[in-house]
Amino acid sequence: MIKMKHDSSTISWNTLGDEWFELAHTSESRNCFIMPYMLNLIGDVKGKKILDLGCGEGGYSRALAKSGAELTAVDCSEKAICYAQDLAVKENLHIDHYIRNSNDLFGITDNVFDIVLCSMMLMDCEDFEGTIREIARVLEPEGKLYASVLHPCFDGNHERGIGRQGSGVDRQVVAMNYFEPREWEAPLYGGTTPVVWRHRTLEEYIKTFIKCGLTIIDINEPRATDEQAKISTAMAWLQKIPLYLYWVLKK
Repeated sequence: MIKMKHDSSTISWNTLGDEWFELAHTSESRNCFIMPYMLNLIGDVKGKKILDLGCGEGGYSRALAKSGAELTAVDCSEKAICYAQDLAVKENLHIDHYIRNSNDLFGITDNVFDIVLCSMMLMDCEDFEGTIREIARVLEPEGKLYASVLHPCFDGNHERGIGRQGSGVDRQVVAMNYFEPREWEAPLYGGTTPVVWRHRTLEEYIKTFIKCGLTIIDINEPRATDEQAKISTAMAWLQKIPLYLYWVLKK
């Protein structure tokens, strides 16, 4: 029996459980900004074969399955996959779930998916190049990768890397060190359990995509709408600073 390869990322995310599920369901940024933007960017998925890589509690997978896509959901956390499976069953959705490191999607054949979705996970996986190689392998020719990450120019370690000064909607980004630190531990926003965070530069993202045979066809730095800005000060700040970066790439 083949076992999942473990590294610092898989070990870290397997320490989270109920805390992550609660944060996923209640996170203002995820539910009011990050997820809606991605689903709108992907567009019509009816009949598409989609891999939700780093699926977490499965919110994207369920939404895409309800829109008529054929879903495979993968995460390194066994507890997350069990949670996602239970919700899929309760909602009468057929989704194939696998526990895998993103750099080794064993059991998944080559050239099978129309779309691979990576929402807010590429910046954190330890083996970034290995993950992109696996994505390229399982995408069909002309298939697309849709990925969102923390914007490397505007977010990072706030104490020693890319920090903040001031408060409210007029607070500023302070670039103390764009290149470092590359790795640190801290809880998720609103959480208590530390996980491994990573900072990757734009150069690293782009050179790795090219090296693995993917072509960038679109890039977006989404800005909060006026309606979203009314939700909170944090959301209003997103009309000034792009904290998230969205890639669309083609094999």
